[in-house]
Amino acid sequence: MPSPIQASAYLADLMDAFSEALGKLVSWLTIFMVVATCIVVVLRYLLNIGATALQDSVTYMHATVFLLGAAYTLNKGGQVRVDVFYRNFNLRQKAWIDAIGSVLFLLPLCGLIFFTSLDYVANSWAVKETARDTNGLPYVYLLKTLLPLAAFTLALQAIGETCHALATLMSPAHQTHTGKHQGGRHHGEYYHD
Repeated sequence: MPSPIQASAYLADLMDAFSEALGKLVSWLTIFMVVATCIVVVLRYLLNIGATALQDSVTYMHATVFLLGAAYTLNKGGQVRVDVFYRNFNLRQKAWIDAIGSVLFLLPLCGLIFFTSLDYVANSWAVKETARDTNGLPYVYLLKTLLPLAAFTLALQAIGETCHALATLMSPAHQTHTGKHQGGRHHGEYYHD
C-alpha cells in the first residue's frame, strides 16, 4: 500500500498530466486564431467582404484558450503571484503558502464560479442561444459552457497543487517533495538535503 506521501504525489501527478494534456490541446487554437484573424483582415480590407462567423470563431477560440488554459497556467506556475516574500521561502514554507492559498482562496473561487454559472449556462442551453448578429455563430450556449468547465479544470489543478504541497509537508525534513514551480519539483521526484 502506498504511503500518504506517495498517494498524494501520485494524485498530484495525475492532475498535472490532465492539465498538461488539456493545455497543449487548447494551445493549438492559437495558430488557428492567427490564421482566422488574417483571413478576416484580408476579406474585410482587401476584398470588402464581411466574415462575421469567422470573426466570432476567433472570439470562441480565444475564450477557449484562456478558460481551459487556466489550469495549465497554474500547473506551470504562470499565475500572477506576489513574489516579494515567496521567492525567499524554503520549500516547506512555499508548500504551506501553496496549500493554504489553494484551499482558502482558489478552490472556493472555483466553486463560486462553477455553481453561479450553472443557471446561466442552463438557460443558454434551454433556448439554444445564438449570436445577436444573424451572420454570427449560433453556438453561444457552447461558449458559455466553458465557464463551469474552466472552474472545474482549475479546481482539479488546485487539488493537484494542494497534493504536491501536502507531499512536501508530509516528507521528513531531510527529504522534501520539491516545489514544481519556483522550487523545481518534477513529477514525483523528491529533493534530498
